[in-house]
Amino acid sequence: MPDTRPLLFFDSGVGGLSILAPTRALLPHAPVVYAADNAGYPYGTRSEAEIAARVPALLGRLVERYRPRLIVMACNTASTIALPAVRTALDLPIVGTVPAIKPAAAMTKTGTIGVLGTAATVRQPYVDDLAARFAAGCTVLRHGSAELVDLAEASLRGTPPPPERLRAVLAGLFDQPGGEAIDVIVNACTHFPLVAAEMAAVAPCPVQFIDGGEGIARRVAYLTEGQQWPDTVIPGRAVFTARQDAHDTASLLPALARNGLSEIETL
Repeated sequence: MPDTRPLLFFDSGVGGLSILAPTRALLPHAPVVYAADNAGYPYGTRSEAEIAARVPALLGRLVERYRPRLIVMACNTASTIALPAVRTALDLPIVGTVPAIKPAAAMTKTGTIGVLGTAATVRQPYVDDLAARFAAGCTVLRHGSAELVDLAEASLRGTPPPPERLRAVLAGLFDQPGGEAIDVIVNACTHFPLVAAEMAAVAPCPVQFIDGGEGIARRVAYLTEGQQWPDTVIPGRAVFTARQDAHDTASLLPALARNGLSEIETL
């Protein structure tokens, strides 16, 4: 019998689709469940204590219901706060999403890197540790934006982000002392790659954006190497923790379909 256990992707909203897409490109026959904790959205404005309590409990329910072979925590905020607790609580492979500071340090020519995430992510000691270990010779500037999460969600629903709002978000990095030297920006929220092209178009100077999507896809492929997959593509499932109204659901359908998610349910 084919092994139909899914890969479980988890985020507070739909930003984790930026992680799902490269994984599906590498593993097109992998069954997928994408879980969006829209009842808890947005994580970036919640306290560390709230996230540390909510995420392991919710993932425990999802594991019990869908029996995945592997979990991808497709959320930087949840990963930098709750990843150790989730790994302790659940006996299966867990892949976290953390800011791509190491590859950014290898890319920069000026030695100045921007880290753009949620406020909860950019203040984490985990980010301090990444910067110290992998970008010790660089200047690492950070900025947290809750608004950009909402703009990315709206973009996925068909509403383009206003350029002036993107400029204001980027000013949080470029207007810091030394910010004019930034040539690489780490998208340290899985929502932000959804509007990376639009941000590049309005940035005050040429800048490259980097995120962890491709690296996570390779990690998932490595951890599942040699495992069986169904011979045919199984429709993916999108799961929400709170019921959405008809307009929200309809506006998301094209993006979900592009990512192979044709079944929608509420946890």
